[in-house]
Amino acid sequence: MDHEELDYFRKLLTERLATLSKGATETVSGMSEGDQGTGDPTDQATAEGDRDLFLRMRDRDWKLTGKIREALDRIEDGTYGICEVCGNEILKRRLMARPVTTLCIECKTEQEADERRRGE
Repeated sequence: MDHEELDYFRKLLTERLATLSKGATETVSGMSEGDQGTGDPTDQATAEGDRDLFLRMRDRDWKLTGKIREALDRIEDGTYGICEVCGNEILKRRLMARPVTTLCIECKTEQEADERRRGE
């Protein structure tokens, strides 16, 4: 992968990281300003369900943040875009679709097939 392509992915990943960080900050401030148990039991249950869903989405974002940081580290150490299983180059169109990926499409397909065989 050439320098221009690496710069493109670095910028893409950095922007996504900034967006996720902003969302995490909004979650913390929104949770502290939220409703403190007013309303009838149905309203409270609905609000609790909404908070649970929101926190699960933020947990997913937190995990993605870690993957983005790892991808940025791979850019810096020269291993970005290299499949961690077979060592082949990951196609750019795959990286465009999933810039944090560490597997080429062939190895990812094999991994998913193994998981299905094991019933995961």
